[in-house]
Amino acid sequence: MALDMVSLHLKFQLKTIWFTALLVLLAQNIEGSSSSSSSMYLIGLGSYDITGPAADVNMMGYASLEQIASGIHFRLRARSFILAEPKGNRVVFVNLDACMASQIVTIKLLERLKARYGDLYTEQNVAISGIHTHAGPGGYLQYVVYIVTSLGFVRQSFDALVDGIEKSIIQAHENLRPGSIFVNKGELLDAGVNRSPSAYLNNPAAERSKYKYDVDKEMTLLKFVDNNWGSIGSFNWFATHGTSMSRTNSLISGDNKGAAARFMEDWFEQNGLNSLNFNKSGSDGIPRRVSSLVLNPISARKESMKVAASFKSERKNVTRLLSSEKRVRNASKKPGRPQFVSAFCQSNCGDVSPNVLGAFCIDTGLPCDFEHSTCNGKNELCYGRGPGHPDEFESTRIIGDRQFRKALELFSKATEKIKGRIRFRHAYIDFSNLELSRSQEGEGNKAIKTCPAALGFAFAAGTTDGPGAFDFKQGDDKGNAFWRLVRNVLTTPTQEQIECQRPKPILLDTGEMKEPYDWAPSVVPVQILQIGQLVILSVPAEFTTMAGRRLRDAVQMVLTSQGKGEFDKNVHIVIAGLTNTYSQYVTTFEEYQVQRYEGASTLYGPHTLEAYIQEFKKLAIALINGETSEPGPLPPDLLEKQISLLPPVVVDLTPLGVSFGDAKTDVPQNSIFKRGDMVSVTFWSACPRNDLMTEGTFALVEFLQNSKTWIPAYDDDDFCLRFKWSRPEKLSPQSYATIEWRIPQSAVPGIYRISHFGASKALFGSIRHFSASSSAFVVA
Repeated sequence: MALDMVSLHLKFQLKTIWFTALLVLLAQNIEGSSSSSSSMYLIGLGSYDITGPAADVNMMGYASLEQIASGIHFRLRARSFILAEPKGNRVVFVNLDACMASQIVTIKLLERLKARYGDLYTEQNVAISGIHTHAGPGGYLQYVVYIVTSLGFVRQSFDALVDGIEKSIIQAHENLRPGSIFVNKGELLDAGVNRSPSAYLNNPAAERSKYKYDVDKEMTLLKFVDNNWGSIGSFNWFATHGTSMSRTNSLISGDNKGAAARFMEDWFEQNGLNSLNFNKSGSDGIPRRVSSLVLNPISARKESMKVAASFKSERKNVTRLLSSEKRVRNASKKPGRPQFVSAFCQSNCGDVSPNVLGAFCIDTGLPCDFEHSTCNGKNELCYGRGPGHPDEFESTRIIGDRQFRKALELFSKATEKIKGRIRFRHAYIDFSNLELSRSQEGEGNKAIKTCPAALGFAFAAGTTDGPGAFDFKQGDDKGNAFWRLVRNVLTTPTQEQIECQRPKPILLDTGEMKEPYDWAPSVVPVQILQIGQLVILSVPAEFTTMAGRRLRDAVQMVLTSQGKGEFDKNVHIVIAGLTNTYSQYVTTFEEYQVQRYEGASTLYGPHTLEAYIQEFKKLAIALINGETSEPGPLPPDLLEKQISLLPPVVVDLTPLGVSFGDAKTDVPQNSIFKRGDMVSVTFWSACPRNDLMTEGTFALVEFLQNSKTWIPAYDDDDFCLRFKWSRPEKLSPQSYATIEWRIPQSAVPGIYRISHFGASKALFGSIRHFSASSSAFVVA
């Protein structure tokens, strides 16, 4: 009996132990399953050409009437990611190689997505952000003040953007596959300086003392890893202006951020993940795209020259498809494998310049005046200098290369895994008369509000990246009588508006100018995207450094104090600038008082930043509480009201006896070039507006393989190749294309030729495509 009791007791203990172990194991499995599901996402990436018209169209950014597109430095792209919970929410983020997002582009893109996907992608979970290049075609925004210099709306610019964004999102949607996301961040010290330090210094000393630098130096990067294919892309956010290319440049360019994206994508194409030694990017330090050529080198130079001499300049009629087929990166795609996509996104860049050597007077070489950025009282003489000064292309390369190398470092060392939910909140806010409460010392809560949009006198002064004209200067809080008279011809601001915007002296009362339609936005979107512990604040403006810091801090405070433990102090908060629409600048209240360019361009008055903070805090509270946010009033759709004064292409002609594609200036016979040399060829051509060569190329460098087959090596999406288009006279129907190839240090020795693709328009509208090639030459 005793033994039976002992045996029964032992059996009970064993059952208890096994039951406990089973519970522990089950709990671990549940926890592991929960952790796995929270860290496992569906990831899709996409990329598509958005290069607009490379001729006749004013460029967006500097508002310079003389800056008219006339060729391509390298192509522009829309790069998208879609991140989705397997059975839950999803978000879309699109990074544009464009100056900024546009309300009308966003509206029409969302209409297309609704027609294709229903309510899967809406204004709630889609963010469209611009890198702020000042070297892209303009005319794609809907408000008058942003399209004056482009002679109104440019349908071709608009269509290139909407089409390209849609196709990049379709790619991302169709590429959705299980994967993991990692986040990393680090300091990049030499890619941006504060261009308005006198305004920054007006912020409280106690606040400034919390920060080591007067611009944000931190880059935050997301790394995307496919379960089967491994690393497939990255997106990062870093604040520096897209103004390495100056206002005298006329070649379409993604500027420093577009260059960084091209460098990183090309580096991965060439090197893959087998080697993450990012110091090995070619002897010239530039990641260059070179085709995977099967070489059969000819040892004797005489024999090489003999072979090259047998290939003379030629031209022929072709189909549109040939340009796409010859595009270098189309040929390098691997069937079934996702294309590596890397985007360098914009952040709070409002007062951050890539011209890191500082601002100097072009007449004396001395530093510009600190308070007003003038030289002997004139702002036109004060220019910022990039690290490649006086070569803006080299400055663009250097700043792009610095961002690329930092991103590659962060990418290779990213170990923190993104875990948690995907959520989003969005609202439209009328900023023209938004009431908010601000605590005033000794006064309690004082009711304050924003104002209808207006631009100050210092707006016309421009910046050290691109000075304005006439007698305007930064730091002007008075204005002058003459320009007030000119202003009043357009509209006279009310006394209420003058008081509301004070101390800004109003040059253009854009918020109250409605003819022929709205000059400036009143309703703008605010948006929060949560991807686990990463939170993206989509802002429709250029926030200055300190304005961005205050917004991030305010949202972080809400998330960590009211987030019920979901967020801690290690939450990553990034600002995505120039997103979903554009409403110019946002400074702090203190910076606004100084009225430099950024303050004069803060549309909605001195309390604009506080209004943004108020509205983003509301979104953050709604996000963590699972509440819906008030949608707000819809922005207007002004597409049908747009006016375009840009004349169409009427006809393309060539001189008598000359055909489209004939060489106007060929390479010299028996030419031998070495790495670092410039090769230049000019062809009789036609207006690039006839065909944008989307996902194709206007210019091509080809390599001769096995003495008989021409292989694409470089195209107009390569940093070393420039496509320049011009007319002999302004209104001439004749034109020519000059293609310049700076032979990179990584170029393979051998026989090359330069080719051109174009499309000519007949008087009655028919378009004919042609191609042309130079005589062959040797690169030794």
